[in-house]
Amino acid sequence: MELECVSDHIKVANKVYPCTVSLAMDLIGGKWKVVILYHLREGFKRYSELRKDLPGVTERTLSLQLKQLEEDGLVSRQVYGEKPPIKVVYSLTDFGKSFIPVLNAILGWGNQVALEKGEFINRSQV
Repeated sequence: MELECVSDHIKVANKVYPCTVSLAMDLIGGKWKVVILYHLREGFKRYSELRKDLPGVTERTLSLQLKQLEEDGLVSRQVYGEKPPIKVVYSLTDFGKSFIPVLNAILGWGNQVALEKGEFINRSQV
């Protein structure tokens, strides 16, 4: 069964999209958003933990991507305390958790590609 968009355009949060794929890619597109969601899938993390999980991302990019994910309702940001040092943790919202099956599919496909076309290596070998 082929799945198609049921309308010519979709409007979400005052943005108009030509198809639902365009809508989805606006929410999760980019190099780091899906990777951030992947690292938050099992619970909350502090910003510094995410930085360690994503060694190739700049602080500015990580901050911007987290802010966009929060604005789009995929990630929740909670601040504990009022004066520095404050504790900030990020986690998936219920909407963000609805993306976990897609993350699992991407993970499975990525593992398959790695097995067929590449190899798994340790960080020390990078």
